Amino acid sequence: MVAYGFWIFLLSDIVMFAALFAAYAVLKSGTAGGPAGAQLFNQVTAAIETACLLVSSYTCGLMSLAIRSQRRPATYFFAAITFVLGVAFLALELREFASMIAEGATPQRSAFLSAFFALVGCHGLHVGVGLIWLIVMMAQVAFMGFRASVQRRLLCFSLFWHALDIIWVGLFTVVYLMGIIQ
Repeated sequence: MVAYGFWIFLLSDIVMFAALFAAYAVLKSGTAGGPAGAQLFNQVTAAIETACLLVSSYTCGLMSLAIRSQRRPATYFFAAITFVLGVAFLALELREFASMIAEGATPQRSAFLSAFFALVGCHGLHVGVGLIWLIVMMAQVAFMGFRASVQRRLLCFSLFWHALDIIWVGLFTVVYLMGIIQ
């Protein structure tokens, strides 16, 4: 029952992101005379963000293997790397948002920027929640060990993290790569 409920949660999250992607696709040309993606996006930073998340997905997978074999040091090690990469991603994203806002490219400036901040910001919020979840799960491993309920929650975290990575690949492609094409 828990696994079924979690899959429903993931699917509802994907539906929400699909709606945000659709809104972005409709509003991306609505710049109201302001800057467009080509003027705002730094491809190098976006590529580094992507690398951070993709590598964190790999380390999350290694963490899942360590959990399955109940190796606590390896679990903590790969969880720590996943966490650091997630924090690096968030720091880069927040820096990007701050520089855009400093240039006057705020969500209020245009429909494009509203859609951009909603889509990318929602993903960043999910990454932040995932990082908190990871900390809580490592505390559970420390205090409760590898009980079946803890392993199930860790599997759910892993599914959530991988879903965020898949969403980011779509976001990177649609927003950052296609966003520089006028």
